[in-house]
Amino acid sequence: MKTRRQFITSAAAVAAPSILPGAIFAEVKKSAPSERITMGMIGVGGRGFANMDAFLRLPDVQVVAVCDVDSLHYGKHEGRKGRAYGRDAAKAAVEGYYGKQKGSEFKGCDAYSDYRELCAREDIDAVLVATPDNWHALAAMEALKHGKDVYCEKPITHLFAEGQALYREVAARKAIFQTGSQQRSTANFHQAVELIQNGVIGKVKRVEVGLPKGHNQPLADTSNTTPPDHLDYNFWTGPSEMLPYMKARSHWNWRWHLAYGGGQLMDWIGHHNDINHWALGMDKSGPQTVEAVGWTWPETKVYNSPVDYEVRCTYAGGIETSIGPVNAMGTKWIGENGWVYVNRNQLEASNPEWVKKEFNPGSKRAYKAPEHHRNFIDGVKTRTECVAPAETAHRSITPGHIAYVSQALGRKLKWDPAKEEVIGDAEAQKKLMALPYRAPWKLG
Repeated sequence: MKTRRQFITSAAAVAAPSILPGAIFAEVKKSAPSERITMGMIGVGGRGFANMDAFLRLPDVQVVAVCDVDSLHYGKHEGRKGRAYGRDAAKAAVEGYYGKQKGSEFKGCDAYSDYRELCAREDIDAVLVATPDNWHALAAMEALKHGKDVYCEKPITHLFAEGQALYREVAARKAIFQTGSQQRSTANFHQAVELIQNGVIGKVKRVEVGLPKGHNQPLADTSNTTPPDHLDYNFWTGPSEMLPYMKARSHWNWRWHLAYGGGQLMDWIGHHNDINHWALGMDKSGPQTVEAVGWTWPETKVYNSPVDYEVRCTYAGGIETSIGPVNAMGTKWIGENGWVYVNRNQLEASNPEWVKKEFNPGSKRAYKAPEHHRNFIDGVKTRTECVAPAETAHRSITPGHIAYVSQALGRKLKWDPAKEEVIGDAEAQKKLMALPYRAPWKLG
């Protein structure tokens, strides 16, 4: 007997046309339980809850399981303030949401502390990965190994070699993968991309990608304390270096230590440089040179990601890019005939006519996904690639990975985007490909 996932895959292969609109299922009003995509949520902190809420609202999705190594917490808030997160809170939220629906056949939501148990369930079609960055690759690979489709938060992976392995695994399994770079599903970014792709500003000469500054001081209590009983801190640390537990490096604030995240550079490069790559047609390519310039480090020893930083790159055709807080937040393309700037809720241009809704930039059109989670579920049903697939997400953050190596070695690096290798620098290539996992964790 075929599982629901096998039926969806085989039916889509036979019946679906090669190109389907991203919102083909957007008008679904009600779905029988047998027709719904069943999902498990791995990592249900603040971002995980936001994603879970979005999936709960989709009528053709059924959330059946949640997983977190913390049973109950309040994110970056002190004490029992704000919304509760963690596996117990997520289980209660799912059961409360479905319990309010008249005639619901929902049988309850299971809660796990080990993501491998969730991934092994045959009745789950797709998985959300919204853990800290250092867990993205391991959790996503486990889900893929068990035949699941994956929605993974950005940055797609913590380490460069993880990204390569992950997107190749997705391709080998013909899985559906969506990265949480939700700007790709927003109208003003679609419009900006079309202006650049259609050559409205002429030949692109320079791109300024603005990201936030890092943190000079701790953002919470720095006392080394015993981890709370509700948190499995050893499992939370996972493949990373075991550091003393403190709130300043715990929920949310883990981002600023390189054991768990990549600082503001890697936290945001998957947004604004992702849009830059899209506009330049670099979704499966990348820069030719990368150089870290002007990096400064926090005064506190609690964090070790840069405060000020700039990543200077060159691309084919002589295009120069600058990435970092030296630029205005967002993405600005500067061409021979003018400029276009886009940020969340902003779209500006040297010629105001270009940003009017009625302006026709040309024949090239961006992939328009009206809602990011909807686009993923549509992809699962039709086996159609999503707007933010795995390789695209990996390529978008590659300049950041290379920049960390450039900074460590103190030199500009030459890059072969076709081979994804540092040119003529074995030391840099080895450092880029390193996977310094804590035993017993392994990739694959």
